[in-house]
Amino acid sequence: MQKMLLVYNPHAGKGIIKNNLSDIVDIFTKGGYEVTVYPTQAGGDGYRKISEEGANYNIICASGGDGTLSEAINAMMTLPTKIPLGYIPAGSTNDVAASLNISLNPVICARSIVNGVYFDYDVGSFNGEHFVYVAGFGAFTDVSYETPQAYKNIFGHAAYVAEGLKRITKIRGYDITAEHDGEIIKGNFILGLISNSVSIAGLKNFLVDGVCFDDGLFEVCLVKTPKNPIELSSLLTSASLNKLTDKNFVTFKTSKLVIHSDEGIAWTLDGESGGLHTYVEIINIKQAVRFKIGINEFTVEQEVVRNSADAAAKPGQV
Repeated sequence: MQKMLLVYNPHAGKGIIKNNLSDIVDIFTKGGYEVTVYPTQAGGDGYRKISEEGANYNIICASGGDGTLSEAINAMMTLPTKIPLGYIPAGSTNDVAASLNISLNPVICARSIVNGVYFDYDVGSFNGEHFVYVAGFGAFTDVSYETPQAYKNIFGHAAYVAEGLKRITKIRGYDITAEHDGEIIKGNFILGLISNSVSIAGLKNFLVDGVCFDDGLFEVCLVKTPKNPIELSSLLTSASLNKLTDKNFVTFKTSKLVIHSDEGIAWTLDGESGGLHTYVEIINIKQAVRFKIGINEFTVEQEVVRNSADAAAKPGQV
């Protein structure tokens, strides 16, 4: 049997993994894995466990929110070999799961990992630290990590929305200089997102056009600071409808981006605090992590049926 390390955050979402843990382990065991289960004890504990012991396993499975996944991938980037990663989303927003169309049903998701396919996914480097799907600064980017976990568990994604609405009157812009592919962009921007995702903070299809998770390129969106409340309202409407062609939106693709600012700007990485910086260098590490995923239950069932049919037609062959 192959050895699996299952690391899960017992406080993510509404405790859905704890309620389904026996079924998940049973599915993995029947699928040919000898499972070691580890519930994280505090922030950073999942990183420690995977970085210290992950090399001893054939596959690692992480379960929790986007922060848990980010912690796991940061740890896996320290391992000497590219070990496959399964992911069972259990957070309040689950942006990566939405992007990759991973089921939010933990039992279905476990079966999809057993019967799934391998997919290499780009990872970002932010001044040497790794992120999975988005690095951002400015308006609302601090909502995720400043929303109390208790509120997330009770209200789910609505907790983010409520926290974000409280910040509408405090929005401000930042003077930055951005450099990429020989081009220099200067201006005052209210928001900056460097992403590899079609879902950011639960906003699906915000940067959907041409997003490819393994092409070595980020989708970048810089939003110019509005001059008045009416302009702000127009910006928010355009963003929610994915209409980023307005003159106040600067969008492009790049594998490397450098941003300078005179004052320290607070950044977030995958919804967690990324610290204050006056200089950031963001690099796309192409196909750095190998997921093992299924698309959804229907796809898995069809694959099982097809494999059974093939086995019946060709007895004795593998």
